[in-house]
Amino acid sequence: MAYQILVVDDDAEFREELRVCLDDYTVVEAANGLEALNILKKPNAIDLVILDAIMPMISGTEVLREIKKIKPSLAIIILTGQSSKDIAIDALKGRADDYIEKPIKGDKFLELVQSTLAAKVQKGFTSTHGIHAKIEQAKQFIERNFDKKIVLEDVAGQLCLSPKYFSRIFKQITGQGFNGYRLSIKTKQACALLKSSDYTVTEIADRLGYQNLESFIRMFEKMMKTSPTQYRHKNQKRNLKKG
Repeated sequence: MAYQILVVDDDAEFREELRVCLDDYTVVEAANGLEALNILKKPNAIDLVILDAIMPMISGTEVLREIKKIKPSLAIIILTGQSSKDIAIDALKGRADDYIEKPIKGDKFLELVQSTLAAKVQKGFTSTHGIHAKIEQAKQFIERNFDKKIVLEDVAGQLCLSPKYFSRIFKQITGQGFNGYRLSIKTKQACALLKSSDYTVTEIADRLGYQNLESFIRMFEKMMKTSPTQYRHKNQKRNLKKG
């Protein structure tokens, strides 16, 4: 499965120019920042965002900050049409991975895209082939979308596999069913937040994508054999003893 790149720019002709330049990748387009954020708030397999700094409604640097709230580890390259150090500095302060000025030069642009993606691969985001690699990609997709409501069909579609085949092979390779694995990832995230954050249980449920608190508590008690509140208190006591 090729890397997926989200191109965000209000100039349709420029987006088409980038699509042609990025013909080795799967390109998703957004005409403005709000459209991009809506794409990223849904289950997705985006590896890199190429984001114009100057757009109507909401600027690229504002979109950058919102993306980092949704998916902090996502790679982002800022495009700027002005030779302005201020825009570049603002982008880097917002934790963009890099920036490049328009008009872009094909070779230099592709080198930047490749090096940015390579840096993410070193941190655990892979894009290889074969069924075992596809299962790894499925696990990454689940982990990266832990805060969204995803179903087996979402992931199978990303891998170009039939849901029935994907379900069978996922369990065969991981030893765990799709729903069980998905819930284990949500539980792991919940435990981390209960241990290390000041979020209320209600806020944690919301961050994990649950529609209501009761559903989250039921899931947590099923997986951990204790309530979120009891788990937090128990771990707080352990931390106090260590201190």
